[in-house]
Amino acid sequence: MIIKSIKMALKAITSSKMRSFLTMLGVIIGVTALVVLVSLVTSATKAVTDEVASMGKDMLSVSIADNKGKPLKIEDLKEIAKDRSIDLISPKLTSVAEHKMRNGIKSSDVTRIGTNGSHFIIEGYTLASGRLLKHADLDNNSYVSVLSNDIAISLFGSTDIIGRDVVLDGVKYQVVGVLNTPKGLMAETNRNNIYIPFTVAQRLQTDASTGNGIREFLLTAKGADNVSRAEQVVKEALKARFGDDPEAFHVYNQNEMAKSIDEIYKVFALLLGGIAAISLLVGGIGIMNIMLVSVTERTKEIGIRKALGAKSSSILVQFIVEALVLCLIGCAMGIAVSAGILAIVNGVSSGAAAASAAKMTFSMSGTVILVAVLFSTVIGLVFGLYPARKAAKMHPIDALRFE
Repeated sequence: MIIKSIKMALKAITSSKMRSFLTMLGVIIGVTALVVLVSLVTSATKAVTDEVASMGKDMLSVSIADNKGKPLKIEDLKEIAKDRSIDLISPKLTSVAEHKMRNGIKSSDVTRIGTNGSHFIIEGYTLASGRLLKHADLDNNSYVSVLSNDIAISLFGSTDIIGRDVVLDGVKYQVVGVLNTPKGLMAETNRNNIYIPFTVAQRLQTDASTGNGIREFLLTAKGADNVSRAEQVVKEALKARFGDDPEAFHVYNQNEMAKSIDEIYKVFALLLGGIAAISLLVGGIGIMNIMLVSVTERTKEIGIRKALGAKSSSILVQFIVEALVLCLIGCAMGIAVSAGILAIVNGVSSGAAAASAAKMTFSMSGTVILVAVLFSTVIGLVFGLYPARKAAKMHPIDALRFE
């Protein structure tokens, strides 16, 4: 009976193609919105969490909000680094104010970062030419610099510029190294950086609120198994210095960051999915409306079938199946449209990635497709039930007399 009902449903749908398409349009739009939005968020979540993981599961980032008049020194970091759980440690002083760097002819806006040689290893940077910063550069307050790849190309047209000079805010620095362009989504944030010895950056810092202390530093544990111990060592050392004030400093664990990002994106996906589901509900109302019209138009057909012995259950199944088929065809078309949209987005993303070295791939997961199919099925059943019951309850005599 189900197969026969499906055939009858397909015949009824194809007999008025334009009306059927317009009826399914709400479902098509709803499914497309649901699949595309959730797929975009899911793919973005995976890309970001993978990017955070690629930066090192053994990395910790520490920021100090209030040093309580006891500024942290490089010697203090060296003391913390003596613990067996800690591998590398690096101070970081970022100046995001507008800085102009020149090579005598060309100029470029840059971000100045004061740090040491361990910073590049922690962040996973590699050298295109030259060397990294050395301890001697910090001890001697040497005016040397390591440039990001884009800055070197922008100013000199080459990465083979070791020994050349650049002028930043009126101060001359000798270029001792040039970095390769980093890969991944975070590449954009590291395009216009100049790295100088931390001690030099401290002397140049004009923001009195930072004092002379370290406000930010990075460190890596000796393997992922030691991350928890390294985090505890840092917290205990800073608590001993600044007191038991939870707002004085913050320690960011890469694993915890990845989990937090994942949770945020899951909530975001649910919200967007809920908004898209409203479109499906609207599509379901459209299907119920057209099914009521169909019941009215086929009243005599229903009367004849009942007069010939058709049961009310057969009429009920026929119209429910028809509503269900409408929904599922609309769902299939919505999934096809979603695949096309995601293919276009991937094409645009690939074009942007060629220029930025960052690539994000958007794809539909089986879970999203299954949710779309199940939701469409429920919509078909729920919104097809009332018209189907109305048809099933018709009295054959009244149906045959209907004009």
